[in-house]
Amino acid sequence: MSKRAMSPSWMIPIAMLAGGPALAADALAKDLTSTIALLGLPCGQVVSAKKLGDNEYIATCKDKNVYRVSVNAQGRVVAKKQ
Repeated sequence: MSKRAMSPSWMIPIAMLAGGPALAADALAKDLTSTIALLGLPCGQVVSAKKLGDNEYIATCKDKNVYRVSVNAQGRVVAKKQ
């Protein structure tokens, strides 16, 4: 058997590709959780997020609150309860 067939190094890029979107979604949920908390709104933890456009997201919280998080004309991040 060749060394290449025995080496698991070929699996690393495949694992990175498979896990990439999940890691990005997890990072987005964490960022939105922090943003909503810094704005002083109740949430706890964002469990799902959907991108609507550039700098605009719908975040669903563990406590069932749903927020539209976006950047306003003045460049400030705002969250509006849906």
